[in-house]
Amino acid sequence: MTYIPKGTKRHWTAEEESLLAESWGVCGIPALAKKLNRSQQAIKIRASRLHLGPLLMGGDYVTLNQLVTAFNRTGSYSYKMISWVENRGLPVHNKRVQQNTFRVVYLKEFWTWAEKNRSFLDFSKLEPLAFGEEPAWVAEQRKRDFKACSLQRKDPWTPAEDAKLRMLLEQYKYTYEQMSDMLRRSPGAIQRRCADLGLKARPVRINPHGPEAVWHQEDYDRLAEGIKSGESYMSISKALGKSEKAIRGKVYYCYLTENADKVRAMMAGGNWGDGAPEPTVWQARLLSRSRAEMQTTMTMLVEALNCRIRQVGYDPALEDHWNQYWQRTTCLHWDDLKHCTAGCTDCDSCAEYKKIPPQYCARCGATFYERKENTFCLQCRFDRKKQAQRHWCRVNAKRGERP
Repeated sequence: MTYIPKGTKRHWTAEEESLLAESWGVCGIPALAKKLNRSQQAIKIRASRLHLGPLLMGGDYVTLNQLVTAFNRTGSYSYKMISWVENRGLPVHNKRVQQNTFRVVYLKEFWTWAEKNRSFLDFSKLEPLAFGEEPAWVAEQRKRDFKACSLQRKDPWTPAEDAKLRMLLEQYKYTYEQMSDMLRRSPGAIQRRCADLGLKARPVRINPHGPEAVWHQEDYDRLAEGIKSGESYMSISKALGKSEKAIRGKVYYCYLTENADKVRAMMAGGNWGDGAPEPTVWQARLLSRSRAEMQTTMTMLVEALNCRIRQVGYDPALEDHWNQYWQRTTCLHWDDLKHCTAGCTDCDSCAEYKKIPPQYCARCGATFYERKENTFCLQCRFDRKKQAQRHWCRVNAKRGERP
């Protein structure tokens, strides 16, 4: 393009107007002024006469604020920055318009991200064609989300609902699923509301060993298909005839997470169980299969040690060496004075063995094994002692006393 000194009046050509319309919203005003060899004020005036709209609305992107408002009009912007951008990796770019900087999201990148997080987003709140042309899967996902919202409400609890919740709990004859149908709330929401209101009563538990608790291969295939297609856990539970808690527990048992989007990424279009991660030591302690494997391994180890002892015979000199493997550590008759109250001298051939019964901590609910009956586990007893000491210091510090 031929250079023309600024200040020289010249008419806009059709080629220049076409280039301005195509670049409006993609390039900044300074870049357009340099490209068209015109002043920034001339660019603004011509864009206004061509009705191109604000510069920030002229590209293939939306601002992050527009995106938040489209999905949830009452949503917190700071929460979306943490939940959407930091935790789930929504691609956000900074765009500068004159002296201001805005966070924008390109629509192509957004739809790619939204497809991976379709279970997290609620497309029933997004108006059709709000961001222009939509991918083919959005319409079907919007129908699923409308169906999920009709089954479960996600708005704040009302006083009338709290009163109905108390009334149903006092009757003590409804399960989580039955109360979920009557209140149109998820079992997790009911459990959290009971804790928030300080209610001690809980719904009736379903028999975990009944015929409805048995899982077949068809159930696993239906569960995998529902997760891959973006259905909610409540919709899957209705289709399988099982509780939502059972569905979530089965998903966590296999994939170590209840996040349907993460499970879908692990499956990668495969069948149930494909891509399941190996549990860490911290996760394995919460899984029943890991505890069963550990019990089997320890039983085999004890049997191997007993066989070895029978082969070499009992030698008092080796008592300290084998002491840590004997069953006396788990026997209720073995006391702290290191002798058997049942009068037995050989633990391997003892017929009076009685396993220490499990106890449950009233503070943290953990299972612990001690010969003496205690209300709290060792860690909670220590924490309660420290809490009492700190309380004593706070009360008596005003009086100038020292512990």
